[in-house]
Amino acid sequence: GHCVHQLIGRTALSRFAGTAVERDFVEAPSQMLENWCWKAKSLNLMSGHFEDNNKKIPVDVVDALSKSKNANCGLLTKRQLYFGILDQTMHTVEDDKGIDTQQLCYELQPKILGIEAQKDTNFVASFGHLAGGYDAQYYGYMWSEVYSADMFHSVFCANGDDSLLDVQNGLNYRNKILAVGGSRDAMDSLKEFLGREPNNIAFLKEKGL
Repeated sequence: GHCVHQLIGRTALSRFAGTAVERDFVEAPSQMLENWCWKAKSLNLMSGHFEDNNKKIPVDVVDALSKSKNANCGLLTKRQLYFGILDQTMHTVEDDKGIDTQQLCYELQPKILGIEAQKDTNFVASFGHLAGGYDAQYYGYMWSEVYSADMFHSVFCANGDDSLLDVQNGLNYRNKILAVGGSRDAMDSLKEFLGREPNNIAFLKEKGL
């Protein structure tokens, strides 16, 4: 998804091309592409039996796979919340002595996940995103998911399979979301593409709520 975002960038300045967008939107185009892998119509265009590509995955199997997507959804969502809250807590501490990240994990994990942190470990030591540009911004993963769910379900699922691979929908997505990159605020791109302010309705539906 990030690669496609970068390739389709058509900004006047390369500094604002592709993934050079707000951190709490950058994952949305990547998450968007995952959606087509759960739909039989699009999945069968890019897959087939390894011995005979004309043999496609049966619809009932695709439906079962799609339903399995929500397995452990609650736990996985709380896991993302835990990462985001842990990140924000660490980066808002006002104590001059800093913060004991191991103890913070011991306190936050059972509160959010309902599962005790493993004794004598410190998750933060392997939290690579904090050293890769997501420090104080990890919440952006779930925030982006709200946007990607809204775009996919509101536009590409508006008329069922008829809109899933609609050329005009694809061109609008390409020109209004991907091509402009960070040359304008992501919120402006979203509003132009959706024709309204984005909301979390599709996101909650995706979570089974």
